[in-house]
Amino acid sequence: YMVENSLGRLWLESHPNEELKAQWEYYLEEAEQDPEVQKQLDALKDPNLNPEDIKVLDPAMGSGHILVYAFDILYEIYLSAGYSEREIPTLILEKNLYGLDIDDRAGQLATFALLMKARSKNRRIFRIKPKMNLCSIQESNDIPKEAIEYLVNPKETELEKHIHRGDVEYLIEVFHDAKEYGSILDVKKIDFDALEKRIEEIRSNVPEDLFELQYREIILEKIPSLIQQAKIMSQKYDVVCTNPPYMGRKGMNPNFSNYINDKYPDSKSDLFAVFMECCVEFTKKNKFTSMLTQNSWMFLFSFHSLRLKIYSNFTMINMIHLGYGTFGADFGTTTFVLRKLNIRDYNALYVRLVDYRNIEEKDKQYFNKENYMLASFEKFRLIPGKPIAYWISDNVYSAFLTGKMLLNVADIKQGLKTGDNDKFMRIWYEVTKEKTSIFGGFKWYPCNKGGDYRKWYGNNNYVLNWENDGYELKNFRHSDGRQKSRPQNLKYMFREGLTYTNISSSKFGVRYCSDGFAFDAAGSMIFTSKERLYYLLGLLSSKIISVFTSILSPTMSFEVGQISLIPYIEHINPNIDTLVAENINISRKDWDSFETSWDFKNHPLLTHKKEADILEGAFNNWSAFANQQFNQLKANEEELNRIFIEIYGLQDELTPYVDDKDVTITRIYDSKEEIPESMKGNNYVLTREDVIKSFISYAVGCMFGRYSLDEEGLIYAGGDFDDKFRLRDGQWEIKTKEGWKKSRVNIVEHNVIPIADGDYFEDDILERFVEFVKVSFGEETLEENLDYIAETLGRKANETSRQTIRRYFLKDFYKDHVRTYKKRPIYWLFDSGRQNGFKALIYMHRYNPSTVARVRTDYLHSLQKKYEAEINHLDILIDSDISQREKAAARKKKETILKQIEECRLYDEAIAHVANQRIEIDLDDGVKVNYAKFQGVEIPQGKGRKPLKADLLAKI
Repeated sequence: YMVENSLGRLWLESHPNEELKAQWEYYLEEAEQDPEVQKQLDALKDPNLNPEDIKVLDPAMGSGHILVYAFDILYEIYLSAGYSEREIPTLILEKNLYGLDIDDRAGQLATFALLMKARSKNRRIFRIKPKMNLCSIQESNDIPKEAIEYLVNPKETELEKHIHRGDVEYLIEVFHDAKEYGSILDVKKIDFDALEKRIEEIRSNVPEDLFELQYREIILEKIPSLIQQAKIMSQKYDVVCTNPPYMGRKGMNPNFSNYINDKYPDSKSDLFAVFMECCVEFTKKNKFTSMLTQNSWMFLFSFHSLRLKIYSNFTMINMIHLGYGTFGADFGTTTFVLRKLNIRDYNALYVRLVDYRNIEEKDKQYFNKENYMLASFEKFRLIPGKPIAYWISDNVYSAFLTGKMLLNVADIKQGLKTGDNDKFMRIWYEVTKEKTSIFGGFKWYPCNKGGDYRKWYGNNNYVLNWENDGYELKNFRHSDGRQKSRPQNLKYMFREGLTYTNISSSKFGVRYCSDGFAFDAAGSMIFTSKERLYYLLGLLSSKIISVFTSILSPTMSFEVGQISLIPYIEHINPNIDTLVAENINISRKDWDSFETSWDFKNHPLLTHKKEADILEGAFNNWSAFANQQFNQLKANEEELNRIFIEIYGLQDELTPYVDDKDVTITRIYDSKEEIPESMKGNNYVLTREDVIKSFISYAVGCMFGRYSLDEEGLIYAGGDFDDKFRLRDGQWEIKTKEGWKKSRVNIVEHNVIPIADGDYFEDDILERFVEFVKVSFGEETLEENLDYIAETLGRKANETSRQTIRRYFLKDFYKDHVRTYKKRPIYWLFDSGRQNGFKALIYMHRYNPSTVARVRTDYLHSLQKKYEAEINHLDILIDSDISQREKAAARKKKETILKQIEECRLYDEAIAHVANQRIEIDLDDGVKVNYAKFQGVEIPQGKGRKPLKADLLAKI
């Protein structure tokens, strides 16, 4: 496409040739133009254009793919002009093709590729040895001053010497560190003929002086390549065609960044955009530049000035907007042809392929005329932000012209940047409840930080250290004193507003945010009047908003500058506020149904059991309620879509319909098989298995005292445990709003729950869970409920329900916990290893320096003794008069237990070493830091032996 529509177009507009054009599969015909525009185009035709005069440059040639294809196009052009087949390859290599790259290997590959292409047309090409115009850019760094003095001919007059010295010094200066800058260096013309003449003199005269001989060798080795690359970089070309390198600001070193700031201020955000400016500089007036780049320059605010420069000085001939999925890239791409001349009202042809998934499908759809669209730069100038929005309809265009910009009715702000999120941010459940502002504390405050695609309410996961009005964050600096954090827009902190995720591969999800929240750069916020807040949330959550974000922000980033340009049309309709309020309420109930919400009250199976004492009935009730809420939210969203589509006059563009997969609250299915194909992989889909596992997790929380059947919400998460629970005459009591009362759940006294593969403990996790089910759903239905749980978890043949549940605790419970809590588990699993010799859970918030010792002495040592007793029992069985099958089973079990005994013995060494250290943890440090204190423990092995390393806790 790039070569055919630039080089091919250059030739065909002056030498029309239908037969030649038919050979170029990707050539795009010029769109029909107004008479005045066509008159300007006709004036550009040059019937005297000769193939030998055409110069083609690839300034980032790599291994030469573009140049090789340009060779083929040029070969066909030469043939059509009557040249002999034998002379064409040499003419192309010497007169037409030019290439630059910073990589020496790339230069070699490109040279080889072009020579082999030429040889396919003329087998004598290696004998001819054409002088090619390809350079891997070299540096002048190691050329000594003495060599420069030798290069300047001492026989010249002083005036001549000064002129030539200046050229040489310029050549050395401009290519200092040249590999760092490459083709973007601005190189001027100098007296190349004089320099080359002097080089030939030096080559033909061999000095006797050893020092002069040394300088001669340096000059002959270094200077010719500098001259050649300077020649290429200082001239203009008829066609510049390339796929440039990409590099954001973060990847640039200071020198490179400063150079770009100075030379290319309009495109400095990324190297590919710098190359866009560089390439048009290489291009002759009226001629063509063709490139393949990221498409972000078409839309992002950071490229606003670059777009204005292009609109004012160039003409878009055509473009293929490829979008995502090109060459496997995870960023949108586009390829285009620009003419270095501004032809006002020129209708460019755009081929829109962004909706097709992969390069094969895009290639096929390239030839579908339904994907072809016409637009001129003049239309883009009138859209806020000046994006290249070639596909928009007249109705959408009208909305931009008649509506206010969102920034006129709301403040859209990016939040603070901590400079170190690991230091200043936590997921809310990591830290102590009493220090969190949600529960009345004064250190950790809720913080909007983006998150998954979700609308209306939710994604309330993070807290920010804002103790003493953020003193530590505000004064967070580098070692040299420079500010490391960026505490910006602080006057908007803790205000009611709307929040959204800045970076998303999905849609634009906006959520209501009450006051009390900080916000960071990933969770930007929108602030407006109380009266306008719900209207604005309804608008930004409606279907029409995708029309405008696809124009203003079609990349994976929703920048503040882009969102602020969304057209805002206000219309009085009280139904909007009513629907939005209900949507917030529905979404909030959904968010708070899970224990990862700080407003979680009770498990929904308990909330929805009603009169039923059967888990299946409770599940059906919750499932029905969740699906009813889902359908209500969907219906509300469709009604809001209808209202806003009418307000914006987009009835011909959109329908109010909402796909199920775009409704961002929980939908529950009985099994994976029931989930429709369109909903698979959706974050908001749950199965019965997921629900039962969440019920088990809630039960474990009640065992530890985190939750309770006798009081709603989060009960204990750090602080004084005795202030929440107490043991009186063997009965646990809980402090409620009404005072102390008996706890229906038997709380773990010493913060340790063993998980065993047999009946080794009376208070292991299985027995505690069975008791929890009995207490919460009744004794009469206990076995029925245990069977329901076991069937849901996948009971194996010949397993009892208790065996299935035990297997889940032993094998999968902790994996699910780690996944639910986003690799920041609040329950920690002491785990001896693969043999499942020893496992025990503790609650992080109840940890103290004696916990490890208690795990060891009360549980590990006890289990080891029981293993020994079990071995003795199995030995008796093996020696007794039982069947061979029973003996084989006993031997197999003995072998397993012996492995567990050995695993526990080694584990005991590690846990003893840690128990003696009496490790302290600080909940403010978060799970990641505290968990690591118990991992990779080095156990001394005596003098001269390397210490063994062991993990006390299961790996996360």
